Amino acid sequence: MVAKFKGIGGVMLCMLLMVQGARADDCRLSISQSRVDYGVIHREALVERPSVALGTRTLHLNVLCTEPSAMALRFTGAAEGQGFRFGREGRMRLTLRHAQVDGRAIDWRMAHLPGETASGQLLPGQVLVAGSPGKRLTAQVDIDTDLPSDALQVRSETILEGLGRFELVSPAVPLSR
Repeated sequence: MVAKFKGIGGVMLCMLLMVQGARADDCRLSISQSRVDYGVIHREALVERPSVALGTRTLHLNVLCTEPSAMALRFTGAAEGQGFRFGREGRMRLTLRHAQVDGRAIDWRMAHLPGETASGQLLPGQVLVAGSPGKRLTAQVDIDTDLPSDALQVRSETILEGLGRFELVSPAVPLSR
């Protein structure tokens, strides 16, 4: 994600970079874009409040396997509470929505609590498991980013970025017949 904040004499650039093309045995993970750019944001246009939400950005995630497989995902990046660090003080939250395996809607499960359903929010250190195996997983990834207002107090061009990557955690294990 990239956002540019123009303040008195300064600009802030913010970006989230994600790795594309992760593999796990016979499966391949891809995302629709590896960089999200928030553009230039003028500090003067922002209402004074404790934090500034940069808005939701959406990506599309796909996993394609050669054989029906169990699929599990995680996002790795610097942890920041219930999200991931964005710049020195900001936070980004990633949520998987509208997930389908082979065209059928699925629920997410937490790897460490197999019977429990999960909301689809990718949390630091957590692995989400697709509720059913298959050959193709698709999901919408919503990214919500916010910064404390004082992060906009810059004197020169400043770059803020959030770095991380999606990982296909489970090996592609063919279903037993």
